[in-house]
Amino acid sequence: MTEYECQSGHKTEIMAVHDAMDVLNGKWKVSIISSICYYSKRRFSDILNDVQGISNKMLSKELKELEINKLVKRTVLDTQPISVQYQLTEYGMTLQTIISNLAEWGIQHRKVIIGK
Repeated sequence: MTEYECQSGHKTEIMAVHDAMDVLNGKWKVSIISSICYYSKRRFSDILNDVQGISNKMLSKELKELEINKLVKRTVLDTQPISVQYQLTEYGMTLQTIISNLAEWGIQHRKVIIGK
């Protein structure tokens, strides 16, 4: 893409990025999605362990928002005590490529910054 192409006629794409970031905003959502994405199905406690620094309350809030946006499906398991399992919806699975690309970029970025 040339500099001219970047500067002209991309309002739709810029708005689309804004819309996507509106759904995936905040410190935790992408990390939560990646936890579920890499393990397919995750219990609440598993996600809590995967996402360092998140509180129970915040994880619960973020998972509810991801459910509202049809990215995550919540299933109550018939266990004692009751446990809840989360997985990506079919729609949520469309984020797998983005998660993989972010992981690859993050690995390269760490190498650039650390210099290894």
